[in-house]
Amino acid sequence: METENNITNNQQDGQVQYDDTNIVTLTGLEHIRLRPGMYIGKLDDGSKPDDGIYVLLKEVFDNSIDEFKMKAGDRIEVTIEDNLRVTVRDYGRGIPQGKLIDSVSILNTSGKFDSKAFKKSIGLNGVGVKAVNALSSRFEVRSYRDGKVRKAVFKCGKLVSDVTEPSQDENGTYVFFEPDNTLFKNYSYHDEIVEYMLRNYTYLNTGLTIMYNGRRILSRHGLEDLLKDRMTSDALYPIIHLQGEDIEVAFTHANQYGEEYYSFVNGQHTIQGGTHQSAFKEHIARTIKEFYNKYEYGDIRTGIVAAISINVEEPIFESQTKIKLGSTTMSPEGVSINKYVGDFIKQGVDNYLHIHGDVAEVLENKIKESERDRKAIAGVTKLARERAKKASLHNRKLRDCRIHYSDTKNDRKEESSIFITEGDSASGSITKSRDVNTQAVFSLRGKPLNSFGLTKKVVYENEEFNLLQAALDIEEGLDTLRYNKVIVATDADVDGMHIRLLIITFFLQFFPELIKKGHVYVLQTPLFRVRNRRSKIRNRQAVADADAKPGVRKSDFITRYCYSEEERLKAISELGPDPEITRFKGLGEISPDEFAGFIGPDIRLEQVTLHKNDQVQKLLEYYMGKNTMERQNFIIDNLVIEEDRPEESYD
Repeated sequence: METENNITNNQQDGQVQYDDTNIVTLTGLEHIRLRPGMYIGKLDDGSKPDDGIYVLLKEVFDNSIDEFKMKAGDRIEVTIEDNLRVTVRDYGRGIPQGKLIDSVSILNTSGKFDSKAFKKSIGLNGVGVKAVNALSSRFEVRSYRDGKVRKAVFKCGKLVSDVTEPSQDENGTYVFFEPDNTLFKNYSYHDEIVEYMLRNYTYLNTGLTIMYNGRRILSRHGLEDLLKDRMTSDALYPIIHLQGEDIEVAFTHANQYGEEYYSFVNGQHTIQGGTHQSAFKEHIARTIKEFYNKYEYGDIRTGIVAAISINVEEPIFESQTKIKLGSTTMSPEGVSINKYVGDFIKQGVDNYLHIHGDVAEVLENKIKESERDRKAIAGVTKLARERAKKASLHNRKLRDCRIHYSDTKNDRKEESSIFITEGDSASGSITKSRDVNTQAVFSLRGKPLNSFGLTKKVVYENEEFNLLQAALDIEEGLDTLRYNKVIVATDADVDGMHIRLLIITFFLQFFPELIKKGHVYVLQTPLFRVRNRRSKIRNRQAVADADAKPGVRKSDFITRYCYSEEERLKAISELGPDPEITRFKGLGEISPDEFAGFIGPDIRLEQVTLHKNDQVQKLLEYYMGKNTMERQNFIIDNLVIEEDRPEESYD
């Protein structure tokens, strides 16, 4: 009754009253659970490298790396069980046992506020591992130190046990956590994403051995190994690898457009760059320009592939996820990052080019080639830009959305996407069913030009490519990219596959970073619709499961959309006997009402990726070059003869 009276008193005249009872104070861990996105970013399922579950792993692992940096322990063991539960064991000094509970459960508690114990650490705000504790259904920490182990177990941030006992194990720290599946729905750790992340740590910490699920990961040559593993085009000259106190750089050039950078601070991968990356870009171009005493910055940097790592005391990042450096100095009251990086690059690169005349010659030839390409398109770029500017005001091929990836302050910017479709019928279906806030549509006129082997001049001369470049706003790089996801949406037939290849070829040829940064996807659309009247379906569980789905209206039919032959056969089995089967050949055949389900929350996307074994030029030459005998023979050897068979009967 008391609660009801309070509600009545606070809602007089239909208005909620604002008084002392409305002021609530949360504890630190309660706030983390209430607003987890503030601390670890996205609560997605683990399919993308920036999903929050990888931030949890990183926050724990960073503490072990900090031990290594303090020359305490040169191996770290990571085990992920069933892609769900994580264990990290290091052999450092071990957390001081008297403060073990505080260090993992009380915000703003850390040994790293004192820079004497941890210099140039990653985590300095006393939040990271506390967030992991709060967001885990089970969290266990052990400190092995001086012949004793203290063990503490938490559930959703609340302490449930605390034991200290003798131990003969090596000194160090053990952390186990299982992300709370009520927050991270249907999550799983992806092996390739975890391994990519851990390899980055080894590149930056030579001498460190990481054991990941029994596999050994290490690097002997630091950033040079990173570039060798990441490059998808051949280097034009041997990688230039320079190391100094608190700084390491490696770079080369390749026959590709654009610029490719990997940057790190105190071992943290700053995927959005920051002050150190900006300084590197500025000074590498300036140093090379001064060496030759000519050429423009843009020509010098075209085709560059580079990595930079610096160690900074008390770094300032632009968010808790630490993906962009905001610090302007190497240490409090110290030299500026710009000057420190600039002085190192000036001396190291200038000396290297004077000593290695053969490298200097190859580099100059690359710069001259970039200069010729730029001058060749100078005559058409002005006209093309004017055309694109007019189109931005009224582009009949682009149905834009309201929220863009470049809207840095919009909470939904990550959802921003653009569908590249073939023809008006497909674009019409998507346009009618899309979310106008976050989903844009760009309609192609059939098959675009095969851009393989062409120069960037074609981007400006070909109206369609020029308008697509303008729609994405990537002429000057990805900093202004308007859509987080660039989705190629074509029919599931031969022509559709060809258009996919042509668009992906265009991106690989001129904007490879768009793919390397994980922005390009292919829309998976259903090949079949299998449905049957609910009264005819013998499998009552299939009916019950369909009715149990939230937001689904009961109708005469139970419907399954199938993306493969295996899914079709399963649907036929579960919705038999004699279900109705519809084959979708084109996107335009699917009604807007149906399409809404395919591009909504359950959208199926296949990310276009590049790996170190994917030699871009060789791949493009094979698939998109001249019709070679090699390709003809491959097609002949892999022909598949399809045989029509009657469907299984259901007695």
